[in-house]
This record gives sequence, C-alpha cells and structure tokens, in this order.
Amino acid sequence: MPRLALPEIDESGEVARYLFGEGLPGEFPFLNGAYREMYLETIREVESFEKNGEPVEAAVSPANRSKKPPARLPLPEEPTRLFSGLMLAEDTNKRFHYLTQHQRTQRLSTAFDGPTLYGIDSDADGVFGKIGEGGVAIDTVEDMVRLYDGFDLGSPNFSASMTISGPAAIIMAMYIAAAKRRFGPKVVPKLRGTIQADIFKEVQAQNETIFPIEPSLRFLTDTVEFTTREMPRWYPISISGYHIGEAGSTPVQQAAYTLSNGFAYVEMFAARGIPVDQFGPRLSFFLDCGLDVEYIALARVSRRIWAIGMRDVFGAGPKAQLYKLHTQTSGRSLIAAEFKNNLTRTAAELMLAYMNATNSSHSNSADEPFTTPSEEWIRLAAHGQAILLEESGIFKHTMNMLSGSPGMKAVERSVEAAILDEFREIERLGGVLAAVEERYQRSQIQNAAHRYEQQIYNGTRPIIGLNKYRDGSDDEIPEVKLVRTPRAKQQLQVERLSKFKKRNAEKSKPVLDKLAAVVDRGENCFPALLEAVEVCSLGQITGRLQEVVGRFRPMV
Repeated sequence: MPRLALPEIDESGEVARYLFGEGLPGEFPFLNGAYREMYLETIREVESFEKNGEPVEAAVSPANRSKKPPARLPLPEEPTRLFSGLMLAEDTNKRFHYLTQHQRTQRLSTAFDGPTLYGIDSDADGVFGKIGEGGVAIDTVEDMVRLYDGFDLGSPNFSASMTISGPAAIIMAMYIAAAKRRFGPKVVPKLRGTIQADIFKEVQAQNETIFPIEPSLRFLTDTVEFTTREMPRWYPISISGYHIGEAGSTPVQQAAYTLSNGFAYVEMFAARGIPVDQFGPRLSFFLDCGLDVEYIALARVSRRIWAIGMRDVFGAGPKAQLYKLHTQTSGRSLIAAEFKNNLTRTAAELMLAYMNATNSSHSNSADEPFTTPSEEWIRLAAHGQAILLEESGIFKHTMNMLSGSPGMKAVERSVEAAILDEFREIERLGGVLAAVEERYQRSQIQNAAHRYEQQIYNGTRPIIGLNKYRDGSDDEIPEVKLVRTPRAKQQLQVERLSKFKKRNAEKSKPVLDKLAAVVDRGENCFPALLEAVEVCSLGQITGRLQEVVGRFRPMV
C-alpha cells in the first residue's frame, strides 16, 4: 500500500489544480493534513528494510547511525487525548493514571468543576454541593500539584490540556507554579500542553465569563505574550468551536465563528506587538464532530481557510499557517434513550474526525447523558479509537485512504461557500467584537438550537432509539452507576482550602495589592499572577481582580 495515495491524473492542469487547490499533506493550503504523515504505522522492523534492500541508516535518526540499529523505529505520538475530571485532585489523578496505563505518550485533558470554572473557591457560600461535580475542584497550587502527581510534566512525551476560560490565566499560573515546585524553574520552557482561554466562545455560547470582555481579552493577551516568550512548547489558547456546536449551532456556524474568532485574536495579539510568526504557531483549535453531513469535510475546509487568511492577510509563515486541531465527538449527539447506541454514534464520529486528519481526538463515553463517565465506559470510548487506528487497516497503511471522493469534494464546496457567507455577515456588522456586542453569534446559535430540537420532536431529524425504532417496552431509565462526589470529600476540600488560607494569611494581602497595582498600571499581569498563586487561592485572586476590572454582565 502507498503511504500516500495520489490521484491518477497526468494532465498538467489537473496536477496543478490538485497541488495548489488541495496540496499534499503538510503543504499549503493543508486541506489534506497539517503534517506530512499522521496515524501511519511506523513500527517497521529493521528486517523489513534489509529484506527490501533499503539502507537501515535511512530509517533511524542521525544520533543512532553510529550505534547498532534498534529493533524498531521510533514510535510517533498517538492522536488519542483522554479527558477526565472528577471529585478532588487525587481522584482525577488516579483516573489519569488509569487512562494512560497503556499509552506510550501521555496526553491528558482536564475538566474542572463549576466553582473552579467561575473562579470561585470551594468555601464560598452556596457552592458546597457543586464541589467536584462534573469536573475536578482546584482551589490552590497545592491542588494542582496533587492533580498531576506522578507525571513528568517536563517530559516531551507528556502534555496537559485544561478546559477552562474565565480564570484561565490564574489556572495557567497555578500549573506553572506546581511544575516549578516539583521540578524547579528550569522546567518552565519544557512544559507542553494547552489551556482553552477562549473568551469569545464563552460570550457567544458557554457563559463561563467572569470578567468584562475587554479585561478578559487583556488577561488572555498577557498570557499569550508571556508564554510566547518563555514557553515555546505551550499553546496559550484553544480556539474552541466545540462549545459553540454543543450550544446548538449548525456545523457551518461552528466553523465560521471559530475561524472568525481566531482571526480576531490574531489581530489583537499583533496589535500588542507580538510578531505573528512567534505566536501563530502556538495557536490551536478545537472542534465538535457530529453526524451531520457537513462533518465529512468541516475540518478540512477550516484548515484551508485558516492557511489562506494567515498567509494573505497577516503575512504569516508556514508554521503559523497550520490549523492544529483537536476534535471531540459530539456530546449533544449522546442520547439517554437506549444509551448503548451511543457507542455506535461515537464510532461513526471518530471515523469522520480521522477522515478529516484531526491532530488529536477525544471520544465521549456512552454513559455521559447520565453521569461523569465511569471507568467501564471511558475504557470502551478509548478502545473505540484504538480499534480504528490499530486494529483496522483504514488509517495505518495509507494516510488518505478515505479523503478526496467526489462526494467529499461536493461537501467541501458547499461548506466553504457557507462559511464565507457567515464571514461577510460578521464583517457587515463591524467585525467579531461588534457582532458579539450585537449578540449576533449568540442569537444565531439559539435559533439553530431551537430548530434542531423542533426537528427531533416533529420527526424530521431521526434519532434512533428516541423518535425512531424505539423499543416501546423500554421506557424506564436504565441502571447506570452515577459518579458523585461524597460529602466527606467535599468537606475535605473545604478544610484544605481553609488551612491554606490561614497559613498564607499574612503573605496574601501584599501580593494581591501588587497584582491590583500592576493591572491598574496596564502592565502585563502574568508575572504578578505567578507570584500570587503561591500564597493565594483561586477565589481570592478572582475576587481582587474583579474589584479592579469589574464583573461580566451579560448583554441584553
């Protein structure tokens, strides 16, 4: 099998149209993939090279050429990124170790509980019952140390993704401080991963915004400026369409708003004076993948539009043109009725994601309509990816086995035209920020969500097991074990937080005063945040920043 399948064309115009319209994988406009090789099985034994008359030296790195060739070639990083967050830091840590026990590279994605997402401490009034529900409770740098205990944060084989936006700069500072506590200050340039930090999509779709828009964007830009200078392996923002899709958008709206948000961020960072070729390679993207036909080509089209815009509008070089993508299967597509069908839904969505050459992927668990995933169902979700990538031959022999069909090309043309139509409407309204202030994106998402639900209830959108082919005798809720945070654990989190605050009571006020003064002067606040997280809790820092810049108030 060829590693890359090329179309059987020999007419020069068609060859040029393919090379410049689609491009080879890893070449502009990156329609067929951000990198030259993805998913391919590279575990070629040295004997196979010798048998085929190929020099073994060509198959090993220069560092190994003077040594005895290894039994196998170096293995690439798996695209699987596993997502977890439950109860307290040590509980999520245990789940992380469970998820990575069979992985050669450790790619973790972290979900935070509601109080943490809103920058609220676990001892705040009215939040006790939410501690550790739907995500992990993180109040202090000590929690962050516990969260990733046992993982080598500076290893090139480890990366951490953190799904949080409102207090992202504070959580990011906690992560750096936790790494320094365990590995010393020299680990900071080695840290690898991403933090979501996408304020636009919060205002448009997810509602987890805690500061007004302009200060939120300023804190984001401060983080980007710091990480661009100090952390070359870190992605300081994940421009997220996933939550736009989960809020009810159409696939086209999801892609259009994600791309336009991304271009708005590029304008903002460039206006700060950060060179586009420095921060551009550190931008990443996050898309939903559902079962609608648009997903056959949505990520492919997004890669091409991003590459063209970055090159032609912002003058970015090849590395900053890459639309590096994480895909998560659709949570909205998971149905409580006959929930085991969700295994099939997720498998189909994984196929679409890998057809689109996603750089990494998370597969949802079938029991998520009811609960935080249990070990049984999260294991099956991970196995879904392993079956596609390792057991089947669909992706591991030829990287573009399924791409480029006439049907896929037809979808590409329709999706691209619809995305550009959305761009024109956003531009007519004055750009992304002006459209946000007019609630344009939010209203469009709400309209699409309402239409989606109407289609389900009137039967024009078939949902198997819900409105079609439902077993009439199976109306009872299935027996599913619910994952809940015991009251004793919630009380333990509050007690830990209380001890931390008492121990640092005298130190916290001066650093909070310093942080407030830095923000007032308009300086980059991230170094002051790094100092503050050592002795202050998440809620203390959030509260002080809100005293300076105010709180977010939804626009009417």
